[in-house]
Order: sequence, then structure tokens, then C-alpha cells
Amino acid sequence: MRVKDVKKVVLAYSGGLDTSVILKWLQTTYQCEVVTFTADLGQGEELGPARDKALLLGIKPENIFIRDLREEFVRDFVFPMFRMNALYEGQYLLGTSIARPLIAQEQIRIAEEVGADAVAHGATGKGNDQVRFEIGYYALKPDVKVIAPWREWDLTSRTALIAFAEQHQIPIAKDKRGEAPFSVDANLLHSSSEGKILEEPWDAPDEMVWQRTIRPEDAPDTPTEITIEFERGDAVGINGERLSPAMLLTRLNALGKANGIGRLDLVENRFVGMKSRGCYETPGGTILYAAHRAIESITLDREAAHLKDSLMPRYAEIVYNGFWFSPERRMLQAMADESQRSVTGMVRLKLYKGNTIVTGRQSPNSLYSMKHVTFEDDQGAYDQFDAQGFIKLNALRLRLGAMAGRKGGAL
Repeated sequence: MRVKDVKKVVLAYSGGLDTSVILKWLQTTYQCEVVTFTADLGQGEELGPARDKALLLGIKPENIFIRDLREEFVRDFVFPMFRMNALYEGQYLLGTSIARPLIAQEQIRIAEEVGADAVAHGATGKGNDQVRFEIGYYALKPDVKVIAPWREWDLTSRTALIAFAEQHQIPIAKDKRGEAPFSVDANLLHSSSEGKILEEPWDAPDEMVWQRTIRPEDAPDTPTEITIEFERGDAVGINGERLSPAMLLTRLNALGKANGIGRLDLVENRFVGMKSRGCYETPGGTILYAAHRAIESITLDREAAHLKDSLMPRYAEIVYNGFWFSPERRMLQAMADESQRSVTGMVRLKLYKGNTIVTGRQSPNSLYSMKHVTFEDDQGAYDQFDAQGFIKLNALRLRLGAMAGRKGGAL
């Protein structure tokens, strides 16, 4: 991309060292007008300083955008993903992955509002986020120019970033002058920690890594019992109180934190090809996942549930790799949403020292028939003799194989 081709750029801006350096680098390298966008996704940080620093770095007030996206994040991104029970590689609840398409979507909205011809992000060239951001940008605005400073500049170390900041009089927090012990990304769904002291997969994470949960060993000795209400697959209330999506997840986060729930130490496969180690905390999401599986267990037809489970890994991979806006994700989402028509009811759970224990579930749409499943007299509801033909028909191919001298089947 030629520098002169960029007139105005929208930067995904946190106000931290990296994106502040990127802001000034864009001004000096591209000689363009910079618009900053800071998303409130429930990361738990004060966003006012980001505005103040942008002003200090010469950004016009009308070019500073700070938007509260918490409700949209949970309602339109987290909840749809949870309808699919998505787990990447069987464990990861995709807390970082699901935030990126919303940030990209809002960044493109702002670019359209202000007439910008480019967008920029602070993701490095080694990680997944560069892919997630940029695939989102191109899906929403095919002709947009994308600037990824970490793939362009020669500031390849923390020392170089600090030197650049000092040269251009960018304020640096005291805790940024030393080497950060690990990198943190957070939003309302989770907190993730990666890098530095966490790079050796044999070394146990220091307790300071865990910021959103107490140690399970320190959790109360008395279990916390809660109920979660669902309507068409989405959680709508806790303990009889109706809550908005963001407020509900906030409440679950507090309950999970207090009971040491939601820690995960994972070595995963990045989309770009390398393995990485991350420590994730998803307290509310862990509870929500268990509760949603429980309400589905009595409301979903067996084959529908098994089909959905068989497609879940593909859906999770699509989200992890950054293809939220792809046709294949929308196709799978339509299936997941259709499956949730009858997923309405109540789940009771016990939260205890890192564990989420389902203790009850009920639904007006329940497929669980006490009359059919009882060990007592079912008064003719189920004819046990029917099982004989069912078994023989299912065993027929094995019997034929055995008759041909191929025990265990006809291979």
C-alpha cells in the first residue's frame, strides 16, 4: 500500500502503550488523519483515559469514538455462539475469538460514518487476531485498506516501543517500562493471559495470572445454589429475576468468581499454524454452558441433539479462525437457532469449589416421559417385547458377517 493512498484511518485503540505508539506512527508514517475507536466490551477498565490520551496525541474530539457494546456483544455474539455449545478443541469457550467480529463490525461502521478509507489494528503478525480482524473488515467492506503496523514497522521490541514513545512524548505508565510478565485480553465473557512467563507449558501458572476467579481451594465450604431460566435457548433470568443479556452474564461472572469456577490452562492450535499456551477465565460462561446443555437434554430430540453436537467442532473452528461473517457460519447458525425453538425452561445448579453441578431441570416442552422410563409398572406405555425385533434388525449385519466367518462384522 502506498502511503499517499491513505487519507483517514480508523484505529482500534485501547489507550495502552502499543496502540498509542501505533497512533503516532500512523500520523508520522502515513501523514493521515487518525480516528480512534475504543470498544467497551466489559473489560473492566476505565475508558476515560483512552479519550484523554487520544486528545493529548492531537486527535480531534469529533474523531474519538468510545462505544458501549456490552449488550450487543452478549445478545448478538455470545448468546448465538452458546446456542451451539461451541468449544474449540473441546475446551476453550472462545472468549477472545467472539469479540473480534464485533470490534471489526463497529470499526467499519465508524469508517463509513467518517468517510475513512482505511482501518488499523494492533494485532501482531504471529497471532490469530490479525486474521479475525482483517477477515471481518473485508467481509463487511471489501475495498477497505487495512494497516497492520506490526507487519510493517521496525519496532520489534518493548524497548523500541518505549524509545519511540519517549521520542514523541507519549505518556508511558510506570508499569509499562518494565517487561510485562504476560499479555492480557479481557471482555465480559472472559479474560485470557498469554506469553512471557506462560510460554513454558510445563510451568504452572502463577496465582497472579488468575484475575477473575478466586482459587477453588479458597471458595466457600457451602455450595451456592442457583436457578437459570431459558427462553428459546437464551438465558433470561437468574433466581427468578429477569435480566438483560449483559447484566445476566455479569451476575454469572460474580457467582463464578466467588466459587472459583472457570479456570482453563490450555495449549491450543492457532490458525496461523503454531501451538500456543493460554490461561483463560470464563466464570459466567462456564456456568452458562453447563446450564444450557442441561436444558437441552430434556428439550432436544435425540437425533437433532446428536447432529448439532457433531457439527459443533466445525462451528467452533469457524469462530476461532475469524469467519463469523462467512456463509458457512450463518448456515450453521440457522440450524442452531432452529434447534432452540423448544429450549425453554429452568435449570438448577450447585456451584462449589470450581465445580458447576446440575441438580435439576424442567421445561414445559420436556421430552422426558416418566411414564415411559419408570422402573415401576408403566401400565402398557411401553411394550418391552418390541425391543426384540429392534435388537435383531440392528444386529442383522453383524450376524451375517459372523455367518460368513468374519466375526465382528463383514470387513
